[in-house]
Amino acid sequence: MQRNDLCWCGSGKKYKKCHADFDERLDEMKFNVFLGQCPPPKKIINNAHDIEGIRKAGVINDGALDLAGSLVKAGVDTASIDKAVHDYIVERGGYPSCLNYEGFPKSCCISINEVVCHGIPSTKTILKEGDILNIDITTTLDGYYADASRMFMVGNVSPEAEKLVRITKECMERGIAAAKPWHFVGDISAACGDYAHLNGYSVVTDLGGHGVGKDFHMEPFVAHEGEANTGMLLVPGMVLTVEPMINVGKKQVTVDSSDNWTVRTKDKKLSAQWEKTILITETGTEVLSS
Repeated sequence: MQRNDLCWCGSGKKYKKCHADFDERLDEMKFNVFLGQCPPPKKIINNAHDIEGIRKAGVINDGALDLAGSLVKAGVDTASIDKAVHDYIVERGGYPSCLNYEGFPKSCCISINEVVCHGIPSTKTILKEGDILNIDITTTLDGYYADASRMFMVGNVSPEAEKLVRITKECMERGIAAAKPWHFVGDISAACGDYAHLNGYSVVTDLGGHGVGKDFHMEPFVAHEGEANTGMLLVPGMVLTVEPMINVGKKQVTVDSSDNWTVRTKDKKLSAQWEKTILITETGTEVLSS
């Protein structure tokens, strides 16, 4: 690419005023293939217009999470929360990305107690005192995606459940703090997993975080346990989710054969998850949906 050509990122700027210095730095890096180190594909690097689109989707997504949380109480069925989320997103010009995604029948995922993720809202699923639950929402707006989830506690929960919810959030926060430009995805993995293990928990490895923004799921896969200094390079313009799934018992999970979606801990012990969509910036990270 010539320096006066339009930049490959789609910004509309000349290459020399956009990603020329970025590419020069990338070309100077040496990658250790034995550690799985690799550069990111250019298609997942977002320009300023893309980032603003994801940020706007994140505003709606966070509002939907706020609304969902306000409805969490004993006696409420999860289908009513799902409907409220659906209506909130659609009324603001967005689309609930989960709905009809590979056949998923609802607008958000609501996962209770031993359900790790992908719980399907239902009028038959009634929240009860002592439950912990994850509500996972993804919003599409003008072709851009933002994805986040939060844990909620119904009334008074057990000390075991409260600690799991708290430590899982801290795992996510440590993962985000480790996400630095010109470092590696494995730094996120190690920060999340090491802290979970320190507290006596296991980490689900069959599922993980992912790139997001121009599509629902993109590169890279973000594991939540692993070794620092491994995996794909993190660079400014990348957008991804950090979403550790942490179990009280063992890490093994099963998928419900009746719906082919609901993921549970194999030992039926509690699981928790928190998730944010983050942007890798020149100096660190920016949360685009929480």
